[in-house]
Amino acid sequence: MSTSRPFRFGVQIAGAPSGAAWTELARKAEDLGFSTLLMPDHFGDQLAPGPALMAAAAATTELRVGHLVLGNDYRHPVILAKEVATLDVLSGGRAELGLGAGWMKADYERSGIERLPADQRIARLEESIAVCRGLWADGPFSFVGEHYRIAGLDGLPTPVQRPRPPILVGGGGPTLLGVAARHADIVGVNMPIPGGRLSRLTPEMIAATAVDDRVGLVRMAAGGRIDALELSVFVYRTAIGPDWRSRRSDLADFFGTGVEAVDETPHIWVGDPARIADQLRMARKRWGFSYFVVHTAAAMNGAAAVIAELRGE
Repeated sequence: MSTSRPFRFGVQIAGAPSGAAWTELARKAEDLGFSTLLMPDHFGDQLAPGPALMAAAAATTELRVGHLVLGNDYRHPVILAKEVATLDVLSGGRAELGLGAGWMKADYERSGIERLPADQRIARLEESIAVCRGLWADGPFSFVGEHYRIAGLDGLPTPVQRPRPPILVGGGGPTLLGVAARHADIVGVNMPIPGGRLSRLTPEMIAATAVDDRVGLVRMAAGGRIDALELSVFVYRTAIGPDWRSRRSDLADFFGTGVEAVDETPHIWVGDPARIADQLRMARKRWGFSYFVVHTAAAMNGAAAVIAELRGE
């Protein structure tokens, strides 16, 4: 894990009311200096990630496109590998695969997809990563696991990026972070979400000391490959601008914590752009975070001022 890896920034956007509005958002993200446009993967009010990301790639020239994150249980890895490889080919090598074990209980309840216990979902995810990597390599691929079996399948088309598109695995629990540390290219260090419901978040989950623990787990599980990993963090809320002090108090109340905790956590940005830039430098030094993803299109303008502060670092 490098504490000098250059900063880059993504924005997670679920959708837009029309095709024109969606492609305008993609071009805006690129113009503002974001590296990546990322999409969640839920069954509520959002666009389907595959076609939406392709439309975003077609409307831009350098913007990378990916997922934060796809629910592994929703797609067989053979289908997933082909879809991401196709996105990579058609975008000219700008695809990133973000994959998670599936967490939101409401998605399973409403879709009728069986929500297995966490250890089984994570085991399926680990096998899916192996299948995608194998299908993106050269020649026929076979695999026999507990959850998936592949018999001499040549994964085509071949992705543009070699040896493969980058794989991000995100999570907050120790088992999932261990899988990410061993098998991903990018580790998304997130807050754990007990019971699959955001309403169960607690103040301790955003605490800097809790982030210390989660990054420590990644370091331990990664072993000798730690310096090759890119560490990412999801920024749940931003309060950037002249009214940041009052908004900081509001955020502290929202998360049920003190303003000091809001200032210290990498999951919240509070302050003017220069102040936040200093916080991100400290986060890179303390934890190794260099890839920050802000939440929703509404956060883009404020985040762009922070990106400008850190350009070239």
